[in-house]
Amino acid sequence: IGIAKESLLKVFNPFFYDNHQGKAGAGSGLGLAITKSIVEKIGGTIEVSSTLGKGSCFTLSFPIKKKTCKK
Repeated sequence: IGIAKESLLKVFNPFFYDNHQGKAGAGSGLGLAITKSIVEKIGGTIEVSSTLGKGSCFTLSFPIKKKTCKK
């Protein structure tokens, strides 16, 4: 359903809940905050782009770390 432009900066805040579509019981507002916290703890990033009425795209990026073996 997309995210309103004015809400995009808030979607990763704990307990933020955007009820612009009148959708009851859609969530607690914790899912994206928890996801962002986990992604950042492992060195990644999460971004969102959205068009209201069309949908949203979340992009997660993670660093690639080479394993080193001791011989």
